[in-house]
Amino acid sequence: MDKNGYTCAILTISDKGSRGERDDTSGPQLNRQLTESGFTVTALEIVPDSQDAIATMFRKWADQDNIDLIVSTGGTGVSPSDVTPEATLPILHREIPGIGEAMRMASFTRTTHAILSRGVAGIRRESLIINLPGSERAARENLEVILPSLQHALYKIKGGMKDCADCTKNNSKQKDS
Repeated sequence: MDKNGYTCAILTISDKGSRGERDDTSGPQLNRQLTESGFTVTALEIVPDSQDAIATMFRKWADQDNIDLIVSTGGTGVSPSDVTPEATLPILHREIPGIGEAMRMASFTRTTHAILSRGVAGIRRESLIINLPGSERAARENLEVILPSLQHALYKIKGGMKDCADCTKNNSKQKDS
């Protein structure tokens, strides 16, 4: 597939993974999916379930590194240590609720536990930040749901001027020349 020109960073959120007690399978899976979809993955990191660690990484990638798409995997459930949404929401400039809603709706067709997912998505500067579930399967399935809309979302976030209907018809690289 042609490169779309967008950069991506992947953050795995896991206490055990950050201590080397568990292999991260979600991050590498997302890396494969995003690379196959034309994204250039520039960072793949693991941090503990810490609001400060998560928010710090998101701010660095959005504000300093100007990463286009930032996805996280893990910390979106209802366990006491699941704090990814709490770390994400305060740093967003604009929330995009439809992304989380679409992922939960699609996941609910596979498992009723999808209603327990609290992942959020939104914009910080010109970066799109999306929280995905922590399991490899759920992260893969959730990304599959939203992947077709990501290039268009990034195009619009960065000020693309084409109408949404025109971009959908063309379904091609949507950079203004």
